[in-house]
Amino acid sequence: MSAVTVREATGDDWPQIWPIIREVIREQTTFAYDPGMGEADARRMWMLGAPARTVVAVSDDQVLGTANMYPNRPGPGSHVASASFMVDAAARGRRVGRTLVEDMIDWARRGGFAAVQFNAVVETNVSAVHLYEVLGFRTIGIAPGAFRHPIEGDVGLRIMWLDLHDEAPLR
Repeated sequence: MSAVTVREATGDDWPQIWPIIREVIREQTTFAYDPGMGEADARRMWMLGAPARTVVAVSDDQVLGTANMYPNRPGPGSHVASASFMVDAAARGRRVGRTLVEDMIDWARRGGFAAVQFNAVVETNVSAVHLYEVLGFRTIGIAPGAFRHPIEGDVGLRIMWLDLHDEAPLR
């Protein structure tokens, strides 16, 4: 398999993005999205236009994961970035998520954002929490029981923060 690279997503990528999104939201373990969401709604929600950005992680023209990134809030909150990441189940553990997150952080730095805030990281998603912490994020709060996990029951949602004024963490 070739190296994983990140590039801007196009409409032609959607047939490979949709199955990833569909599976992730149906799992109901990492995203608070309606598991019955249809393809048209998912496309509107995921394929964001400027100033947001939607990307895919690819290897040999195969989409392995996807992300979208955007200002966390409009107006007075637009100096803080946020993002969502989804990786195909078959590609997990192959640094696809890390490649997407690093690309997002670079995008936020280039865009002059002051920080990155993830609003709802499911605390049982230990792989994501660990990755974010390795890349310099810290948990600044937890909404206890705010996510209904299909196996673990009600679990917390972490708010995770990366100050982009700090030096870039060692990778």
